[in-house]
Amino acid sequence: MSDASIEVDFEKSHDNGGSSQARSGLAENLESLTAGGVGGVCAVLTGHPFDLVKVRCQSNQARNATDAVSHILKAARQAAGPTSLNAVRGFYKGVVPPLLGVTPIFAVSFWGYDVGKKLVTKWPSSAAPGVTEPELSLQQMAAAGFISAIPTTLVTAPTERVKVVLQTTQGKTSFLDAAKQIVRTQGFQSLFKGSLATLSRDGPGSALYFASYELCKDYLNKASGHTSGELSITNVCISGGVAGVSMWAVVFPIDTVKTQLQSSSERQSMLEVTKKIYKTRGGIKGFFPGIGPAMLRSFPANAATFLGVELTHSLFKKFEEKKPSSI
Repeated sequence: MSDASIEVDFEKSHDNGGSSQARSGLAENLESLTAGGVGGVCAVLTGHPFDLVKVRCQSNQARNATDAVSHILKAARQAAGPTSLNAVRGFYKGVVPPLLGVTPIFAVSFWGYDVGKKLVTKWPSSAAPGVTEPELSLQQMAAAGFISAIPTTLVTAPTERVKVVLQTTQGKTSFLDAAKQIVRTQGFQSLFKGSLATLSRDGPGSALYFASYELCKDYLNKASGHTSGELSITNVCISGGVAGVSMWAVVFPIDTVKTQLQSSSERQSMLEVTKKIYKTRGGIKGFFPGIGPAMLRSFPANAATFLGVELTHSLFKKFEEKKPSSI
């Protein structure tokens, strides 16, 4: 059996018809949060080494991706213990903050997207039994994606601030120690440094991310003959990968500005950092350091993200089907 034929029964979380009407709003919210959290863990474990190389390039600690990798491998050979184990540790340096932070970030992001879909559809709660909500338009999907970035930024900004400091600091430093150092030397508000840049990146980025996933998945499902009640694992992975690549190709320059802001101890505005990058890094190309590893990371990491999300929703659906009827 080919991978393309592997299917998972899946009912969209925003379906208002049938059994979903009996589910409470709290249960739907918890399902969205849990599915997003699982997707976040999958994304971190798959994409962190690529992200580490990208950050090293963006923060001027390496000339390019090859130089960043060579420095990590050199440090692994010089450290005590097995080189292979040291290399793994090197490529996963700073992985704890993303695991601790990305889980709630993705949980809030996918929950925010589900909330955003409800806000933009304005579907009446008194809909007749058996009538499901209409398909979202491209504009509605993008708007729902943008809405998801607003609550997500409150979690993303401080987490990525600490992560960037960890990834650009020599020696061993824990997540908690790095956070304490930032608060002690620059104040609590410094944890939220780069929040505007984060929202500037994640607002349009999330709009493109979710819209491109839904469009690609819908196209692939129709092309492969899948109905709305079933989902191909292959289609999910391809659509998730496309969504990740689409997003990062557009928002990467903003991410470079955000990384510079969060890795610096100086007080700077987004405009000041943007001008500085343009003047000191050779113009437009200066906004794309580390784009190679970012693009390499974006496809597998986001394929894993959406696969984790969709499979979690599927497990919830099967659990609901096995529950005895309350009627």
